[in-house]
Amino acid sequence: MIALSRRSLLAGTTASLAFPALAAVPPEPAEQRLRSLLDGASADPATGLAALSEFDAATLRPGPRLDLLTARAGLAIDLELARRFPFGRPGRSPYRVTPTSGAWLRADASPQAIASETQGLRADATRGVRLPRGLAERTLAAVESAQAAAGGARAVALAEQIVVLRAQRADAPPPGMAALPEGRLYYSLMLRRTSGDDVDPLRLRRRLERERDILVARADRLFGRIGQREGSVGERYSALWHDSRWLYPADDGGRDRAVADMNRWLDLASACLPRWFGPLPPQVRTVRASRMASAEEAAGKQGYRVLPDGDRQGRYVVDLRDIGRRPSWTLPAVVHHELLPGHMVQLPLEALSAPHPLRLDYAQAFVEGWAIYAEGLAAAAGLYRGDPRGELGYCHWRLFRVCRALADLGIHLDGWSLDKALGFWRQTLGEPAYFAPFAADLDRIALEPGSRAAEAATWLAIEDIARGRPPLPFHQALLAHGRMRTDLLRQAVTGSVMPR
Repeated sequence: MIALSRRSLLAGTTASLAFPALAAVPPEPAEQRLRSLLDGASADPATGLAALSEFDAATLRPGPRLDLLTARAGLAIDLELARRFPFGRPGRSPYRVTPTSGAWLRADASPQAIASETQGLRADATRGVRLPRGLAERTLAAVESAQAAAGGARAVALAEQIVVLRAQRADAPPPGMAALPEGRLYYSLMLRRTSGDDVDPLRLRRRLERERDILVARADRLFGRIGQREGSVGERYSALWHDSRWLYPADDGGRDRAVADMNRWLDLASACLPRWFGPLPPQVRTVRASRMASAEEAAGKQGYRVLPDGDRQGRYVVDLRDIGRRPSWTLPAVVHHELLPGHMVQLPLEALSAPHPLRLDYAQAFVEGWAIYAEGLAAAAGLYRGDPRGELGYCHWRLFRVCRALADLGIHLDGWSLDKALGFWRQTLGEPAYFAPFAADLDRIALEPGSRAAEAATWLAIEDIARGRPPLPFHQALLAHGRMRTDLLRQAVTGSVMPR
């Protein structure tokens, strides 16, 4: 994703009328000192947290105040993780070496770095932390391939790592944190790390189960409207997915038509922006969907966003390589998530408020949480009126978020097997989301405990607080100063944190 400059987006905009954080105001001395302390806090969290405790949050302007409160919460969790759970990649994953991480992946990694990770693998195993079955096999195969292509000391270091990986593969555990000593605490800390300290796994699961039941019932009614009444909701989704009437031709003309449809739906959403947000930077209002270059498609690149910057138009570059997996009724919700009123509202405004990198990390679930909420905002505005298949697409994307969060909780707290999670997904969803095949998504859930549940927790927190509130002031309070943790959302909206 390409970030935009503050100067170029501020030029010629009236957005500061609605979003006061967008005005360029020099930092005050206390804020400069805070920024300096935040810059060094990652390297020494204990010292950083102690220094940050000296600040009075009430004396700071909203953006720096959020930086301070977010950093305090996240650093405290990281210190607890380091003290109680000294294994894996702190704050990221309980596993050091995986199919997608480790020194083996980096051509410039020294033999010493590889050897250090090998030593770490041995130490983690003594604490009961080893890659689960399946992932252990794939990691070993990847490192063996890297070793075959290496030479000299690097090849020797990788060969030693392979010995350890083979030994651990023989005794690989099932996925999840449930079997680890204090595994529930580890999971809870990882969940809270990127969402908020008020997120409780058990309450979240009950909330997600209610949401699933509501969505399944809604999808069932919609399927009835289009004459599909037999089979589970997942089975009916699969049938609709492969109905050729809703598939684009797998050629340039079909791909062009898909993008044109996305931009038509985008125009409908754009017309709603004033009542949702008030004035916005003009660059936000003119974002578009666009086709991916053929070379990018051939290379297997996934869809990506380009944020507006000066004269450069903001856009979502959609992956249509396997266009047979993208029926037309699935794309409107993609528009509302990736473009408007989703990421292309929140991210450009956040770039203007310039949150500290620690806030970007410790409140990272907000970004996806907002975009999922934004899908519902479009649905509530009636943008699917008269289009039951488009509304089914919206329900499928929401069920996808709910089901992956429930699988996250089930695998790590209840010892679900990957097969059980897969069966649950197939029963409810039928088909995977285009960019997240079932197997790949389950791998990521196993490797990153709490990440999917945190996104859903943030979405549901935003949605719950929004209920009954006028959208314009609510969204302004929520977006004016950049992302925030769930335990600060209500305070921000009611004014007990943000105004000075």
